[in-house]
Amino acid sequence: MKMRIDMVGLPCSLFFLVVLACGATLGRAAEKTLIGSRPNVILVMTDDQGMGDLSCLGNRLLKTPNLDRFYGLSTRFTEFHVSPTCAPTRSAIFSGRHEFRNGVTHTIKERERMALSTTTFPELLQKAGYQTGIFGKWHLGDEDAYQPYRRGFTKTFIHGAGGIGQSYEGSCADFPPNRTNKYFDCVILNDDTIVQTKGFCTDVFFTAALGWTKEQLEAGQPFFTYLTLNAPHGPMISPEKYKKRFLDLGYDQNTAGRYGMIENIDDNFGRLMKKLDEWNAWENTLVIFMTDNGQAGRNAKLNGKGVKLFTTGFKTGKGSPYEGGTHVPAFWRWKGVLGEGVDINELCAHIDLYKTMCDVAGVSIPDGIQAIDGRTMLPLLENSKADLPDRYLFVHQGRWPKGADPNDSKFKNCAVRTQRWRWVNNSELYDIQNDPYESKNVADKHPDVIADLREAYDEWWAETVPLMVNEDSPYAPEQPQAVRYEKQKTEQGIPDWEVPQI
Repeated sequence: MKMRIDMVGLPCSLFFLVVLACGATLGRAAEKTLIGSRPNVILVMTDDQGMGDLSCLGNRLLKTPNLDRFYGLSTRFTEFHVSPTCAPTRSAIFSGRHEFRNGVTHTIKERERMALSTTTFPELLQKAGYQTGIFGKWHLGDEDAYQPYRRGFTKTFIHGAGGIGQSYEGSCADFPPNRTNKYFDCVILNDDTIVQTKGFCTDVFFTAALGWTKEQLEAGQPFFTYLTLNAPHGPMISPEKYKKRFLDLGYDQNTAGRYGMIENIDDNFGRLMKKLDEWNAWENTLVIFMTDNGQAGRNAKLNGKGVKLFTTGFKTGKGSPYEGGTHVPAFWRWKGVLGEGVDINELCAHIDLYKTMCDVAGVSIPDGIQAIDGRTMLPLLENSKADLPDRYLFVHQGRWPKGADPNDSKFKNCAVRTQRWRWVNNSELYDIQNDPYESKNVADKHPDVIADLREAYDEWWAETVPLMVNEDSPYAPEQPQAVRYEKQKTEQGIPDWEVPQI
């Protein structure tokens, strides 16, 4: 009998890095519980990077030596799933439940805002004495009430909207200068002050996160660092030195920019690893690398001719209800606690981070908050061979037109995933254990499986539609980040960001 777990929507691409630093020495995870070990946490997630965007997973064009080395040192969740696009994944992470149940049914149109009734796990960590910092992309609401400093973060260093320079009807929009000067020398909200940065955005976000993390380590202060990159999301812009190799090979500007962003991420990840070495932080730190949705860049031009980029075999990517839309990398390293080069094949998801983070930090989830759909991953962290009950993970792209009845899109771009099966769009069934890249629809051979998945989905949908609280939200009359920028510029100006010493 399957455990009922609500989950995945449509993801943005995503790589996600978490660092958990624990004061206790836990060298034998299988013999000791990790509950209440009160680690520090660093979570790093990239945007629109998929399984095919790492050399350790088979891409022979990209060079990602630092992430490759980290992969070799890590415990890897090989069946880890997120939503098909970005804001949905982020909402599911911080709420522990499917994004639709937080009102997040899109990435724009006021439907990217995480319901204010949601209690995030950083709020719970904060109440337990943790410092909590976000660096990069938030994308769960630009209005003041929805900002991360209202949702459990003690340190905020972010751009606006869903990407640097984006601007949409309603409230979802970045600061005005970033709309013309994208990715370099961005203005960023640093706590309560907008500041002018210098340099490439990924370099800046890593520097800010490392500086803050160093302060917490030196103070002996438990912390959660959320390093959430906008790269390699479009527009495909990277420093020239990272693009050059791909341009010299004959690839188009778009591909060179995207792959350049990924290799820049790898260099910065190497910088993080080096600092953790210098700070002697590995033994009390859990590091997780993941992405926010499936691979965005799948096609390219090589010497003017169209070519397919490496995808590890997935037939779809970002925004898709198939495996390629939600199946992402998840590498966890905690030196002396987790095994190196160990694969865990249990079906896990972004909604599981909520209970996992609370459990390892020794935080009780209070009664009266939102219902949590995810489950803790601690049994798997303590014993990689642990056998958990099967489960249902629910996937939906969302994105129906504003004002439309969600029920009209009930079976459009949807899926239900169990350990073995993936049922897609009410018509296709794939035996993932034996056909991981969904080459053969076996719906006609397993009517009993389809009946079971359809019953679970119908029940889930009926429970979820009433929780879609943003469907009737009118567009905001102003873009709050633009208003904030103009007000500060007039009253006090935009100061330069003080770069931390790391």
